Amino acid sequence: MTDAELRLSLSEYDAVLPTLGDMYSAAVFAGVPEMRCRMLANFGVGFNHIDVVAAKAAGIVVTNTPGAVTDATADIGVMLMLMSARRAAEGERLIRAGAWPGWHPTQMLGLHMSGKRVGIVGMGRIGQAIAQRCHFGFGMQVAYFNRSEKALAFPAHRVATLAELAGSVDFLVAAVPGGGETRHLIDAAVFEAMQSHAHFVNIARGDVVEESALIDALQSRAIGGAGLDVYEYEPRVPEAFLGLDNVTLLPHLGTAALEVRTAMGLMAVDNLRAFFGGEAVPNPV
Repeated sequence: MTDAELRLSLSEYDAVLPTLGDMYSAAVFAGVPEMRCRMLANFGVGFNHIDVVAAKAAGIVVTNTPGAVTDATADIGVMLMLMSARRAAEGERLIRAGAWPGWHPTQMLGLHMSGKRVGIVGMGRIGQAIAQRCHFGFGMQVAYFNRSEKALAFPAHRVATLAELAGSVDFLVAAVPGGGETRHLIDAAVFEAMQSHAHFVNIARGDVVEESALIDALQSRAIGGAGLDVYEYEPRVPEAFLGLDNVTLLPHLGTAALEVRTAMGLMAVDNLRAFFGGEAVPNPV
């Protein structure tokens, strides 16, 4: 929605079911003299497009849809790890261009993922689901950076600093929520700490990563590669990414499965029904 449409939604509707492209900033809330809206039932687990503090100050309840997206997003995370390490997107482009000369022993050598060490930045629901797949599915060692220690059903080592984690793993995966606290959490210092063969994957939010720093790391071959499903200014993707063969680019496919999107929608509806039925909402932000 445009700014005008966002303000209209708050002044003329009792509730809104927004998606991540609907930027409910503090300025939008401030621009509505008579607030009718009482609830924003966000369609998605991420809510950094909504200024929650401003919403609550305006008397608006905000909810999201956690749980429904966990496995689907974790699957995309592991897929990007594999695609980046094994140069899958690059290989597909080679085939489509009619440029494949046939198999030979040293063609498109990538990084073998099984048995390697993965670092998870943010050990929430999705981070844990990725780590579980890596440990049980690929026999990987798991390390993580998180505000608190987690009780997990598999062995995992909590690392004190992000730089220490980045420097000790073969795969670094961003799985933190978006928002002011995590904006550009993955910056030049993180990429400088990574090993030259290591791969970076982001299935969190685009603004978690300082994109210019990642571009520099990829262009200089300071890291082995990257796999991205999200971007800082979606749907705009930096032109520099498009010219690189060591980055895999997906169009925000994290939850793009019919049953998952259906579950997200129904969870948003459950939040709406509970709120207007006078009950506690199942998924408050």
